[in-house]
Amino acid sequence: MIGLLRYGAYPAILMACVTGNLVLFELGAGVLVATYVPVTLGTLLIMAFEATLPYRSDWRPSRVEVVQDSTFLALVHVILPKALAAVSVFMMFDVLNRRGWIIASWWAHDWPVPVQTVLMVLIVDGTRYWLHRISHEWEPLWRFHAVHHVPRRLYTLNVGRFHPVDKGLQFGLDALPFLALGVREDVLSLYFVGYAVNGFFQHSNADVRLGWLNYVVSGPELHRWHHSMQKEESNHNYGNHLIVWDVVFRSRYLPADRSVGALGLVNRQYPRGFVDQMAAPVIPGLDKRTV
Repeated sequence: MIGLLRYGAYPAILMACVTGNLVLFELGAGVLVATYVPVTLGTLLIMAFEATLPYRSDWRPSRVEVVQDSTFLALVHVILPKALAAVSVFMMFDVLNRRGWIIASWWAHDWPVPVQTVLMVLIVDGTRYWLHRISHEWEPLWRFHAVHHVPRRLYTLNVGRFHPVDKGLQFGLDALPFLALGVREDVLSLYFVGYAVNGFFQHSNADVRLGWLNYVVSGPELHRWHHSMQKEESNHNYGNHLIVWDVVFRSRYLPADRSVGALGLVNRQYPRGFVDQMAAPVIPGLDKRTV
């Protein structure tokens, strides 16, 4: 029974949330309900799973960590993208209308919603892969991305621990191009549901196993290595939804003979509070200090 849960939880919860989104739209529930009801229920199931069958018992978060990560999740992962979307749409339509550009015709609006969503995932992962990789390998971007790598243990809520600059760059490759193309809200909603549920799973402490899916999706087994304190291990598995681009560019990493060790940054005294981490990237080398 435990084995069935470990191998079945990820695909079952993800597919249930995706199906729920499609059904709710079909029933005329509206974009907010169709988006956030599946994501909320899926997240609660993931959290219940990691509470009952954790990957590591010592990865259970403290109350302080929950408060900190909830702050990041609310401000940077939820509110900031919505604000950027609102401003971007207003500015884009103003610029595009004045120039007479009709770029909405570039997108396959007549394709079925799931097919459009899969196309979005493939495009986004291709661009986000390189942004993520460069953010690890180029020091100016790494200072901002390092905020995401502060946690020493993974659990569901620290999926949203990003610096606003880092999140803003992701938005520029993730949502912005598709807003400009006029992609319909039901497609964007389905994309968001898959993105959110997979992201919560990626960072969860749930002891799930993906088997052959580890060659397709960027799930928790792969993503734990991406958060390793050892640079030789963490500079792998850059995929956002999928791991296929890591396979193509040979950055996939999943040792079969051992588990991941210590997580986080080399500097174990790196600031942990929200306000302090907003300013931390301006201090060169802060993430690398060992004393």
